Amino acid sequence: MDTEAFKAAIESTWSDLPSAKANRYIGKFFDRTLIGKKILAKVIGNHGTYTISIEMKSASLQSACSCYIGKSGFCHHCEALAYTYLNDPESFKVTKQKTLKQVRRLNELETYLKGKTLEALLQELKKQGISQKEFAEAIGMSGRQLSAIKSSELRNRYYNELGATKVACLWVMEHIRK
Repeated sequence: MDTEAFKAAIESTWSDLPSAKANRYIGKFFDRTLIGKKILAKVIGNHGTYTISIEMKSASLQSACSCYIGKSGFCHHCEALAYTYLNDPESFKVTKQKTLKQVRRLNELETYLKGKTLEALLQELKKQGISQKEFAEAIGMSGRQLSAIKSSELRNRYYNELGATKVACLWVMEHIRK
């Protein structure tokens, strides 16, 4: 990742000084990870453990937090993660994103699935001519449930079915042709 461009995007998104609410969380994150152009971490908040992510998309940032106010990102937890990264980028464990063909172990599959959103997998299915509705019906899931799983993941809220649904996408991409 272009660290300088990422830092510049963070600095242009958040002010020079962190807010008082964000200050309480700066440096308190754990499971700090950098995957491609995305940083992820967890922090203990007022209502449990939150998962926060910030991703570089072109020259702008997309962030998300699993807290009740972080649905569209840019809450104080996201701000605190940004400053945590600016203060100590080396504290984030760099995880290389593998291609699916490179995945040979279960822990590699887990890392691959973390780096690939359900939305992205469904887009790949769509390129093969398989709609989201067709996929959902084929695996015995309602379209509404699949949409809920997909949108929740983008807000760092995870359904138990997320991993299995992603694996089902991979299986369909590999074995089903329309």
